[in-house]
Amino acid sequence: MRIGIDVMGGDFAPDAIIEGAVDALPSLQSGDTLVLIGDRGAICGKLAEMNIEPSLFEIVNTTQVIEMGDHPAKSFSQKRDSSIAVGYGMLKSNLLDGFCSAGNTGAMLVGASYTVNVVPGIFRPALVAVLPRIDFSKFVILDVGLNPDCKPDVLFQYGLLGNIFAKNVFEKENPTVGLLNIGEEESKGTSAIKMAYELLKGYPDLNFIGNVEANTLFQEATPDVVVCDGFAGNVLLKLGESFHHIYSRKGLKDDFFDQLNFEKIGGMPIIGINANVVIGHGISKREAIKNMIISTKEVTSADLAQKIKEAI
Repeated sequence: MRIGIDVMGGDFAPDAIIEGAVDALPSLQSGDTLVLIGDRGAICGKLAEMNIEPSLFEIVNTTQVIEMGDHPAKSFSQKRDSSIAVGYGMLKSNLLDGFCSAGNTGAMLVGASYTVNVVPGIFRPALVAVLPRIDFSKFVILDVGLNPDCKPDVLFQYGLLGNIFAKNVFEKENPTVGLLNIGEEESKGTSAIKMAYELLKGYPDLNFIGNVEANTLFQEATPDVVVCDGFAGNVLLKLGESFHHIYSRKGLKDDFFDQLNFEKIGGMPIIGINANVVIGHGISKREAIKNMIISTKEVTSADLAQKIKEAI
């Protein structure tokens, strides 16, 4: 397995990216390779500073950087020798099995749409977050930011995508699927939510359990897959991060709340595209980068992109 890492992306690049890559090495299996994509001089200099042998990695030199404030579409098309553009080019040419970046999210999404492309039949790809239940098992929520306003057929398809994710990443034989709403009753919610409910309920290959309220999330009964639009999902994700931040500021310590730390989550896969791509938080430091790489390895090991293509 070959996992590409955008070394130049993120607020603390390239040092934090290289440190996280070094920390991720013990998680690899024999035959796995981490491909560091970025300024070769900066990469080799940092590895020398850490007393790490460069031969532990494959290094691909690039000469340009898509900055966090750059216009996504313009920078991706104009900076063809940037670490993001080169990474996507390697993905498209099958030189990588997976690719991750904590860099410009917009440019990562442009690359996903115009380089490796959306799986035929998928209306909108989704950004997926894996979150903890109180018993430390995991559930998946989608979308968490790509599409803030979703039509019913898109929400229905998110149920299918989440179901494939849970089966292959969580190894759940028959994942439960719920629709995030303001009440459990079928009659609750916007017209789009109510129509999505009917589509999900009527599909025989989904273990759809109905509407789910936000105050029941993170508990043992949380469905394996929670479906929502990107607006609600992003708010929920950042609210979880806020709980961890407040808890930490008060000097409290709890293993469950530690799991809401974005550094533990690492990165979020884009699903519904023809490749395995994971996006990390722009403020990621060493631990978050390590976990982003591990997340990429897990998604790639599950061959998620291919499973989605086959299912759709």
